[in-house]
Amino acid sequence: MVEPTTERVDVVTRIATIDDAEAIRSIYNHEVQNHTTTLDLVPRSLEDQQEWIAQRSGAFSAVVAVVKATPDSVVGFASMSPYRERAAYSTTVENSVYVSRAHGGLGIGRALMDGLIDTARGSGFHSMIARIEASGDASLALHRACGFELVGVERQVGRKFGRWLDMAVMQLML
Repeated sequence: MVEPTTERVDVVTRIATIDDAEAIRSIYNHEVQNHTTTLDLVPRSLEDQQEWIAQRSGAFSAVVAVVKATPDSVVGFASMSPYRERAAYSTTVENSVYVSRAHGGLGIGRALMDGLIDTARGSGFHSMIARIEASGDASLALHRACGFELVGVERQVGRKFGRWLDMAVMQLML
């Protein structure tokens, strides 16, 4: 396990490329295997992660945060996805944000969120939804700091690590 840093790091965000797949996969799979930040139960293969990146373009592109001094070091990623398939939902998006545990609390999540929100507004979306495991205090705080409001809690809709999980639903009107 990588020890968390307490030193601020200078990061920039950019569109994810296929070359970022392994770093994204590493961050995501750590969450899949050890935490409830995602209710995914199956780690992604490198091929799965490459396909995930390849499927994202335009407003739905994946974005990575990299350390400015070492631009190949991905420390977080974020993306937007369509909220629902039906056409009437097309102006609403759902966001996902993941930061390496070694770099949590350094403002990286905020940088990623600010970029997603700007992209969503610039793309003409009206609303952004976040579905957060209800005990995820850091993620809830990040979304609150970005202007999201709690609009509901879905009770015991997921099961991971032998326990039932609630999902907090937060929304930002763009």
